[in-house]
Parts: sequence; structure tokens; C-alpha cells
Amino acid sequence: MPEFFNVLPPADAFEVVRANVAARTEPELIATADALNRVTASEVLSPEFLPAFPRSTMDGYSVRARDTFGASEGMPAYMEVVGKVAMGRAVDVNLATGQTAEAYTGGGLAGGADAVVMVEHTQVVNDTTIEVVRSVAPGENVVQVGEDVRESEPILPAGHVLRPQDIGGLMALGVTEVNVNRRPRVAIVSTGDELVPPSEKPGAGSIRDINTFTISSLVTQAGGVPMPQGLAPDEFEAQREAAVSGIAQADILVFSAGSSVSSRDMTADVIGSLGEPGVLVHGISIRPGKPSIVGVIDGKPVFGLPGNPVSAMVVFGLLVRPTIYLLSGCPEPPEPATVPARLVRDIASQTGREDHVPVKLSRQDGALQADPVFGKSNLIYTLVRSDGMVTVPLDAGGLYAGDEVSVRLY
Repeated sequence: MPEFFNVLPPADAFEVVRANVAARTEPELIATADALNRVTASEVLSPEFLPAFPRSTMDGYSVRARDTFGASEGMPAYMEVVGKVAMGRAVDVNLATGQTAEAYTGGGLAGGADAVVMVEHTQVVNDTTIEVVRSVAPGENVVQVGEDVRESEPILPAGHVLRPQDIGGLMALGVTEVNVNRRPRVAIVSTGDELVPPSEKPGAGSIRDINTFTISSLVTQAGGVPMPQGLAPDEFEAQREAAVSGIAQADILVFSAGSSVSSRDMTADVIGSLGEPGVLVHGISIRPGKPSIVGVIDGKPVFGLPGNPVSAMVVFGLLVRPTIYLLSGCPEPPEPATVPARLVRDIASQTGREDHVPVKLSRQDGALQADPVFGKSNLIYTLVRSDGMVTVPLDAGGLYAGDEVSVRLY
């Protein structure tokens, strides 16, 4: 049986990818409304000021701030109400000394006004007069022109993954189309004589194909386009044919299964036959997922993931996900969401190996608890029954019940 070679920590394995591939960016102009999770192809500049007019942040009264100086409950300032600035309408009220106009949250200010008095700090005397019982400073309770964004100001850098708030920010400026990079295409080859499509009833010794669909979903979640190549039996030529077809169509090639040192697993040999430089890493210092492969063929990254679904999902998150972002023009992928929790049970480990353990989250006395879901890495419901992963660092001998941990959510 051959030995693993060039076993690396997962972070170092990804650096091997980074050193051997480059972004494969092709800009395309798409509707901003459809751009969630896409990567900007170029810097975006603001086409206008935001807001375009002074806006009130409170319900109250537009005033000239100097007319309120010294006002207090014991000595209020009396002001004449000369109108109101209706929402969504042009300002048609101008203030003279001692005058005010009604203002609404998000609406404009009367002409000549430079502040807004909150309605809570006023008393109505009659239909045309109010008392102001608290002074305001110039600019108080007002958003100024361009305070949010100035015209021609850079608002989003190139290589930025668009979030819901970014979509809203672009729409606020009337940017209804945005240049983004084409989504990387990921070819997926699932291997194994034992695999049958999920629609079939497995016979003796057979199992339904899980990883094609799990990996496809992960690819979509990471901003890529999955391109399943079907099932390939444990035959060199069949696997090589699927790989050649996949890598010709896609930017990334992912094998599911076939990455261990078993005599029947030939992924490394297939990758080595596709082109240069071939296999760069075979074996990663993690559990689960040690028998993983990293390779590059003519500038395109290739991965051999273990067939066990837990292992495949862990390795995908550590290596394939950041590679999809890298090829999208985003060199630093967004960090997965994490939550702090207290560990319920011990997690055993060994120094020199990074362990990734599924955990189930629950709340006790208002605090999050993380309960490890122990199970073999070929059991898909180990993942289904869990909410996220806890990582045991390389230099730790394990984690103990009561430890504060960071749970990486799915």
C-alpha cells in the first residue's frame, strides 16, 4: 500500500493552491437585484450624493438653530408654525426669524432651516404657535447632503462579495446594474462501483450517491456553478474520461471518493495523467479528511475529496470553498458565521492534527451549549443532526467540557 506524501496542514494546502492558480475573471453586467453573493469585477463609484437633500432623522419641527438658543422648560422659545414639509414633495416653505415648520422622519427640511427639534421637546400653544423647551445645535437631528456617500466616492472595491446591504446601497444610488465576475464552474465526478442514483433502489452492496448533490449544493452556496459529470466506476479509463470532459468544461475539478491509499482508489493516478504539474498534496493533517488530494492541471485546480460525506464537507469548506472565491476574483473569502458556545462534553484529539467535530446547539439558562455529535464520517445524519463544526487546533490535545468554543455554522 503506498504512503501518503507531502501531508500539510489545511491552511498550507490552500496556499499551495493560491501559489499555482489565478483568478479566471470574465466581467458581465447583470441586474443589481440578481447580484447577491456575486463578486464585483471593478470598483464601483457613487454617481450622486446620498442623501441628495438635507433630511430629518426625527419627527418634529424644522428650525433655525440660533432661534432656539437658551430655550428651556422654564423659559421656552415661542415659534410661529408657518407650514409643513410633506413627505415626497418639493420644499415650498421658507423660514424667517422665529418661524418653524413641521418635519417628518426621512423628509426634507424647510428652506433656511439647519436643525430639527424633536416633537417631544415642544408644546403646542395653538394652531400657529409652539413652545420649544430645549435648544438644538446646527445640524442636530439632520442628515446632511452627501453625509452617507459623496458623488464619485468609491463605494465598493473590486473583488467584493455583494451582501444584502450592498444591494440596498446600490439601489439607493440608482445603480440598477453592476459589473460582476462570471461564477466559476465546478465539475464534479463521483466515483465508485457501489454508487447508484438516488432515484434507484440500491441492490446488495450498493448505496445511493450522496456527494454529487451535497457538493453541488456547497458549490452553489459558495458562488460557483456545479457541473455534475455523473458516476464513474472504479476503472481508470472511465474516471479519466469523466475527468477530461469535466476539466475541459469547468474551472475547477472535484473528485468525490478515490482519494485514499486503497489499491482500488486511483484518483491520484488519474490526476497525474491529465497534465502538469499534477498532484501537489496528498494527505492533509485533519480529521476527518486526511486522505485528500490537491492538484493543478494547466492552471486549473483539482481536488480529490474523501467519499465519506462528513469528510467531504469538511475538506470542501477548507479548500474548495476558498478556491471558488479565489477564482471569482475575491482573494479573501468571507468568513463563515460563527457563534460562541460552551462545550458540553470532552473532545479527544492528537497534537499535530486539526480535528473538525459536528456539534448540536441548544440553549440552557440563556447560554448556548455545544454538544458534540460523534459518529463515523460515512454517516450523513451526523451532519443532518448538527448545526455547525468545532475545530480542535493542531497544537491542542483536545477540548474539555466547559471550554468556550467557536462554532462554525453551516
